[in-house]
Amino acid sequence: MSLFSQRLPWHLPPNQLSQLLVEKRKAGRRVLDLTISNPTAALPELYTTTDLLAALTDPAGLRYQPSPRGDLRARQAIAGYYARREIAVDPEHLVLCASTSEAYSWLFQLLCDPGQRVLFPQPSYPLLAFLGGLSSVEVAPYSLDFDGDRWRIDLASLREQLTPETRAVVLVSPNNPTGSLVHAAEWQELRALCREHQLALIVDEVFGDYRLDPDCDATDPALGSALLADSDGPLCFVLSGLSKVLGLPQLKLGWIHVGGGEPLRSQAQDRLEIVADTFLSVGTPVQLAAPQLLGEQPRLRAAIQQRTGDNLRRLRRQLQGTALSVLPAEGGWYATVRLPRLCSEQEWVETLLREDDVLCHPGYFFDFTQEAFVILSLLTAPAELDEGVARLLARVTELEKVR
Repeated sequence: MSLFSQRLPWHLPPNQLSQLLVEKRKAGRRVLDLTISNPTAALPELYTTTDLLAALTDPAGLRYQPSPRGDLRARQAIAGYYARREIAVDPEHLVLCASTSEAYSWLFQLLCDPGQRVLFPQPSYPLLAFLGGLSSVEVAPYSLDFDGDRWRIDLASLREQLTPETRAVVLVSPNNPTGSLVHAAEWQELRALCREHQLALIVDEVFGDYRLDPDCDATDPALGSALLADSDGPLCFVLSGLSKVLGLPQLKLGWIHVGGGEPLRSQAQDRLEIVADTFLSVGTPVQLAAPQLLGEQPRLRAAIQQRTGDNLRRLRRQLQGTALSVLPAEGGWYATVRLPRLCSEQEWVETLLREDDVLCHPGYFFDFTQEAFVILSLLTAPAELDEGVARLLARVTELEKVR
């Protein structure tokens, strides 16, 4: 009998791409990293202001006065951040946590007994399966389908995954990495489905500030935020945090907004506070700093959005008229590039790294069901993105000659 739990597949050897990257860096090769996702590394000049550091030096941070919901001033500052987005949020409906990863874990434990099911979108970031495993929850995918215009939720696929043990549906809007938003018609259908089957909604809006295409389909506009929904809907938890709102992943402060019809909403919040009180994971200094830090949000957001928007436009220009294409994206920090099927995704990304010193994420990393795609970060320095894409195009030309 093993001493260790079976919650996760603990033996996860490095994949070939990771091993190749280690070898490249050991050899001192300059690798063009088109996967960079940390704004403090991609845009370090944004974070040189002493105001950000000063916010963390409040002497009151040396006193420990924990609250299960989190410091009231921090929750009020988060409500103020939403007010600037013209979204009304009651600070009393917020529960603070260390990160959205922790928020998912707490909600899985709140909503599910061991072995019960949560549905999540595919493609998406490969994290929820691990978080579900650690909470002894089954996570099952439903499909996002690309119809040539935009990504849409396959509601038939979602319904097929429903079982009597299903407790919640996860939405990610904008999705990572597709950049797709949940649209109004989809949102209404999902709310109706959740009411019908007594399911909770978990809505991850960490990229909600970063719109890439504000001119959405007027016949089915994108949902601005699940927080704008009326209060008589199904139980709904909206997640976000400083990692993306400020581009500061090292400042561990996230939040959960508890919404939906009463009395279920209050019952859920009371129980969630017991979970939060069990861990008390949020540091006092970052809670005290939240009002000042969120005061910097418009400046940080504008610079990040400028970089991502400019890079998406330059990427589209660079690939125009080539065998490659950029799939439409409505929000987020990433671009999905379709490659010609000259080889598999695995061969594409390994060849690009081995021969061209260019690092890209393959689509299968995010559970794309078709090939061949690579995911590029729009945070990448423009000159590095240009050079990396130029090498990618040259590699395509070279492969076309021999295939």
